[in-house]
Amino acid sequence: MKTLIRLGVLLGLATTPALPAADEAPAASDPKAVAIADQLMNALGGKDAWDKTHYLRFDFAVEADGKKVVSRAHTWDKWTGRYRLEGTTKEGDPFLVLMNINTKDGSAWLKGAALSGDDQKKYLDRGYATWVNDTYWLLMPYKMKDPGVVLAYEGEEKGGEAVWDKLALRFDNVGLTPKDRYWVYVNRTTHLVDRWDYILNGEAGPATTWMWTGWQRYGKVMLAPERENTQKKTRIYFPVLQAPESVGEAVFAAP
Repeated sequence: MKTLIRLGVLLGLATTPALPAADEAPAASDPKAVAIADQLMNALGGKDAWDKTHYLRFDFAVEADGKKVVSRAHTWDKWTGRYRLEGTTKEGDPFLVLMNINTKDGSAWLKGAALSGDDQKKYLDRGYATWVNDTYWLLMPYKMKDPGVVLAYEGEEKGGEAVWDKLALRFDNVGLTPKDRYWVYVNRTTHLVDRWDYILNGEAGPATTWMWTGWQRYGKVMLAPERENTQKKTRIYFPVLQAPESVGEAVFAAP
């Protein structure tokens, strides 16, 4: 259900669309895991606060060995699906996508020139996949009870002075990569996510680990602007992160 980045385009997470979290997890979910997910949502500000968050504006950046290798800018109208993506190709050419992620209709530009036909479709598809990937990196804790997400409780974990409840996530034939598996570590003191592990595309493993840090309030909700994999010396971060009350209409209409 995810699209984790493969450095350069997507990291490899291809998760479910970042829509407001569902009220009910699938019947197959462990009730204890569901209760912890509910505690987590309350610590984030609550489902009502999430639903009332109208816009998100964020930059998604990847740094490897101290060098920024990916940077792209997102503006998303959660209520209507309107979406703006700005970035560069691997050749360094600027591109822009304006679309609605609910309908997948829209327009695209490369090096300032409007695209059409297959070229336009290619960039609209890329825009949607990028939205899925980057919003999952930012918003996964809000999506643990999305339709098709199955939760399991895998016990207590300790590290230093921290104690976590470990939740396993699998996906019931939903999203772009339904064979992905995740393990989320929920801090028993803060009820926020400190870490996640994942194995993508049904591979054998081992799992890849990222620490989530810097939790703070943006608008009505809590978000963490930093992810770090110390083993691979890689950082994913959000140098621009906002939940504005309003956004100019031209953002979604004009290149």
